[in-house]
Amino acid sequence: MKRLKKQVLAALCVLACFFALTACSSTEAEPTLSDSESSALQLSAQNLLEGFVDIGDSMGESAVEEYRNGDMEVLAAGMEAYLASKNDLGAYVSVNGGRADKTDDGYSITLNAVFEQRECEFSITLDKKLEQVTSMSFNPVYTTGENMIKAALNTLMGMGTVFIVLIFISWLISCFRYIRQYEDKMNQKKTPAPVPVVAKAAAAAVPAAAENLADDLELVAVITAAIAASTGASADGLVVRSIRRAPGSKWKKA
Repeated sequence: MKRLKKQVLAALCVLACFFALTACSSTEAEPTLSDSESSALQLSAQNLLEGFVDIGDSMGESAVEEYRNGDMEVLAAGMEAYLASKNDLGAYVSVNGGRADKTDDGYSITLNAVFEQRECEFSITLDKKLEQVTSMSFNPVYTTGENMIKAALNTLMGMGTVFIVLIFISWLISCFRYIRQYEDKMNQKKTPAPVPVVAKAAAAAVPAAAENLADDLELVAVITAAIAASTGASADGLVVRSIRRAPGSKWKKA
């Protein structure tokens, strides 16, 4: 890992010196790169790529951690991108051409890297002073058939997730009737038992039995005379205001 860092710094220094010499020989800054400048940038990117592959095949995870501890986030992200696509790429073979461009922020280099299983676009960007790598990416090149298979799998996964959610919602709705039945049972336990019809009829018969018989004048006269005879009082001082029939069971006991 220290070797890769030294390789990166050495390559950037060589590029800086090379571009300084070319700038001295030119009176005006050119908007595009010359063939020699483009070749130098591509060669520097190739050295960086090969150093990444060597480290990633042996100790990739530890390299990511060391880069982050050394405040080299770009190199750490680049190593993570390589490790993520390593199984799809296979072993490194060679570089089959590339291009280098001058941008507003510095320089951009893209290499067509060839691996055992497929090609990959390796891209990096440098600042204007050629002192720092500002970004790095690995983009495997997939065939049309592979892209279609991935798209089909993504579609199947999305539709499958939707159907699973719909089935779960349908099952949840079907459970509502059992919840309602449980609530009805709980309400029935809390509701008091209804009064029997026989008890209601007996209660209704009590007022009928308590019928007021004060309007029967003959009965009033007989009862008044009986009370006067038993108490020794005068019948003129007695006033019968209400006469009610006693239950039959009490007459039987008399």
